[in-house]
Amino acid sequence: MKKIPMRKCVVTQEQFPKKDLLRIVLTPEGTVEIDETGRKNGRGAYISRKPETVSLAMKNRTLDRALKTKVDDAIYEMLGEYVK
Repeated sequence: MKKIPMRKCVVTQEQFPKKDLLRIVLTPEGTVEIDETGRKNGRGAYISRKPETVSLAMKNRTLDRALKTKVDDAIYEMLGEYVK
């Protein structure tokens, strides 16, 4: 049986299979992007695909702390489109 990689959501602190989460990455160039492949270089943070999780992340600015940089509101809006 193949091992399923697990990752923790930075908002809810729950463990999920990696494929069930969205990865947001701070690239070496300093830009914040949504990583659909899960393989881009840089510091990554995983977030659940639930709409309430994305809104909670925006309210608490969770990605700012996880990526140790200021995350633009446009990224949160793009995340909202991924979870609908």
